[in-house]
Amino acid sequence: MKVAQTADVETIVAAVQIRFASRRTRDLEWRIRQLEGIERLLDEREAEIAAALKSDLGRSEAEAWFGDVAPTKTEAAFARKNLRRWVRRRRTPVSLTMRPGRGWVQYEPLGVVLIIGPWNFPFYLSLSPLVSAVAAGNCAVIKPSEHAPASSALLARLVPEYLDPEAVRVVEGDAEVTQELLAQGFDHAFFTGGTEIGRKIMEAAATRLTPVTLELGGKSPVIVTRNADIAVAARRVAWIKLTNSGQVCIAPDYVLVEHAMRDSFVSALVRAVAAFRADQSVPTMRIVNRRQFDRLATVLEGTDGDVVAGGGTDPDSLGIEPTIIVDPSPDSPVMAGEIFGPLLPVLSVGSLDEAIDFIKARPKPLAAYLFSKSVEERERVLAETSSGGVVVNHVAMHCLEPNLPFGGVGESGMGAYHGRWGFEALSHRKAVLAKPARPDPSLAYPPYTPLKLKLMRRFF
Repeated sequence: MKVAQTADVETIVAAVQIRFASRRTRDLEWRIRQLEGIERLLDEREAEIAAALKSDLGRSEAEAWFGDVAPTKTEAAFARKNLRRWVRRRRTPVSLTMRPGRGWVQYEPLGVVLIIGPWNFPFYLSLSPLVSAVAAGNCAVIKPSEHAPASSALLARLVPEYLDPEAVRVVEGDAEVTQELLAQGFDHAFFTGGTEIGRKIMEAAATRLTPVTLELGGKSPVIVTRNADIAVAARRVAWIKLTNSGQVCIAPDYVLVEHAMRDSFVSALVRAVAAFRADQSVPTMRIVNRRQFDRLATVLEGTDGDVVAGGGTDPDSLGIEPTIIVDPSPDSPVMAGEIFGPLLPVLSVGSLDEAIDFIKARPKPLAAYLFSKSVEERERVLAETSSGGVVVNHVAMHCLEPNLPFGGVGESGMGAYHGRWGFEALSHRKAVLAKPARPDPSLAYPPYTPLKLKLMRRFF
């Protein structure tokens, strides 16, 4: 991976800041052209994107389309179709003390946004924040992950072909380059990645008072109650857990299933994994790099649960079998941190109360999932647990809905985006109060006599 030089970083950021100062990006038609450019990039270069994802992550063409291409196109198209409505001034009523007068909120771009992308969905999680940035009229610098080098290089080559090359730049490099970028001072920094790196990003941004959006992760739980459709729950959990070898920030990290349903759920889960992997020639799934492989292999080796499926590893291909672990202890390595791989612990609980207490005793996750036909159980989980988002009777689908905000809470992140939420997150909502020159009552001006104060107190 090429490492950009400090002088290069300074020059690039300064040039983009000059571009923003020209006010070109404020133009609505410019914004729409950038959104159209993102759509065309994904349409015309899908094969190249799939090849890069195959090289970096071992992803299939189908997963490349589903995981990176389709959701990003959806975001860009949704923003393009709704942008004229989003940018309008929003009138607001004014209180009696401010009359006569009019109030409104108008949206203006923040300036230059730094987007720090991850390696697991390198196109979706770099270009989707870019949709929000350009829709809001910002310039942007994209720093792709060095752990997905083919995808990083492709982004660096394609972005200037499809978007304004003076307003949207790609800077490749490692963590040192990220720090150099943050040191330049941006108007907003957008980071997707792990919690520990998120802390470092926030610390570096704080030195320049750069506001941040942090899309992090955590151990996203699944609750399966006795009122669930067990076969559907197992299929949906297995599907997303196998996507991208489980290297998904909102993948199910563990399942809490009522004890009476545990065996039937585990059996259905084993069958679903086998069915979804039936066309594969090797039993293992590719992990992104040696460090992540070694971490997962160590977690798997240290588990004290009952491995009912999988459990194998292949160091030569960095492969790990999809593995189901039943009833590991809550303090075992597989339950200690976010798994981010194809390992799935299934823990039995005595009741929904026990499942809720288990979740509440741990850091707030990025997502929580409930499988139940009971409205009462749904309302209890919504009221008694805290997470970035919740999906009922499915997994991870909220991430693909542009009408919903996507983001974390607590250690799973701060800030939200997608659709209008992303436009607002990367816009400044300027408050405007417009008053006429007349009337201009003397009551408001000193000297403040007892009579004036008495009258003023009636209004405030």
